[in-house]
Amino acid sequence: MKSVPRLLPAIAGSLVALLLAGCAGIKAAPPEARDARDPWEPYNRGMYSFNRGLDRAVLRPVARGYDWLAPAPVQRGIGNAFTNLHYPVVVLNLALQGRPKDSGLALGRFAVNSTAGVAGIFDVATRLDMPTFREDFGQTLAVWGWRDSRYLMLPLLGPSTLRDGPARGVDWMTDIANNWVVDQAGYAPTVVEVVDARAGFLDQEQALEEAYDEYVFIRDAWMQNRDFLISNGQTVVPDYDSFIDEDQ
Repeated sequence: MKSVPRLLPAIAGSLVALLLAGCAGIKAAPPEARDARDPWEPYNRGMYSFNRGLDRAVLRPVARGYDWLAPAPVQRGIGNAFTNLHYPVVVLNLALQGRPKDSGLALGRFAVNSTAGVAGIFDVATRLDMPTFREDFGQTLAVWGWRDSRYLMLPLLGPSTLRDGPARGVDWMTDIANNWVVDQAGYAPTVVEVVDARAGFLDQEQALEEAYDEYVFIRDAWMQNRDFLISNGQTVVPDYDSFIDEDQ
């Protein structure tokens, strides 16, 4: 399985996380029993089911074909390249969070992988023990004070919150390297990125199928991972196994 850090680029990671999800035939909880951070559960479940159908019809078959055709080293190189392509967003948000040293380290990582790593295909920076970061404008808003936010399932774009949804727009506008590639080559590279990211989740489908409630599985895992990123690892790493029905 591909490394987690590259599975959540600005567009592809969030898209894949939702498209993997499905409504397991369980109705939304009544208002008084809903998670405090998910008051719009009926809507979110409906959007979740819609995207699951889209995944089954289109994206999953394409991802399976890609996974069959592309050897693991090729997929790893493609994933590395896209992670590096989006790294200027990380550099900017570290600076906005008041972390100039880390921003400089992230800039150094981007420079090394863009040059010695041949446009990021080879992760030379990791071999040199350079630290890696995962930051976006949603995390920056949390650092600035908007810590908690309601869970919101977006069409196609996936699990999000009322804070993180609009923040994605800022990330897209400031994703200078990716925007340059789109200007030069169109959206074909973005399509490859989405398919490559979806292929990275193929081996997790069994875990989803074993979950008592796939919607809750994805929601809670995503929210815990988000809290983990915002706190820079100060919270407990999500225990994904705890969301799987032990009776399955």
